[in-house]
Amino acid sequence: MNSFEAIKCKIHTTQTIQPILATWRLKSEKIVFTNGCFDILHPGHVEYLAKARSMGNRMIVGINSDASVKKLEKGNSRPIQSEEARALVLASLQMIDAVIIFNEETPLELLLVIHPDILVKGGDYDVHETNPSSKKYIVGSDVVKTKGGSIITIPFVEGYSTSNIEKKIKG
Repeated sequence: MNSFEAIKCKIHTTQTIQPILATWRLKSEKIVFTNGCFDILHPGHVEYLAKARSMGNRMIVGINSDASVKKLEKGNSRPIQSEEARALVLASLQMIDAVIIFNEETPLELLLVIHPDILVKGGDYDVHETNPSSKKYIVGSDVVKTKGGSIITIPFVEGYSTSNIEKKIKG
């Protein structure tokens, strides 16, 4: 298998990830999960993902499908890159073990399948927020906590955002 094929093998569905999860669990490996659009990968994303990965043995990243990004109202031009392109770029990172594209607005259905040991979100979320209608609420936190998992937030790296990159490109 060449390097490109190995990268593509890290992109999964909820069905294809099942046997991999079973193997990781048999080895008592700690599974970390995070999610996002990851439209234009930038140093802020890389630092965030590296910090998240350092919390466990395995890292799964859920990415919003193109249709899901449109529902999030990030602007008419978003996503800039297709879901396949975003998944491939993330899968190429050594720190990421698996990438799964999800169609829903939130990763709740994916979390019900994965049951990670650690759910990581960015600094715009609050681990103590219990109101599901709040923008700071971490969707799926109740699912992870019920299974004995942890919820952790990581502060944003100042100066980096896909929106700022998009503005710079447009001039």
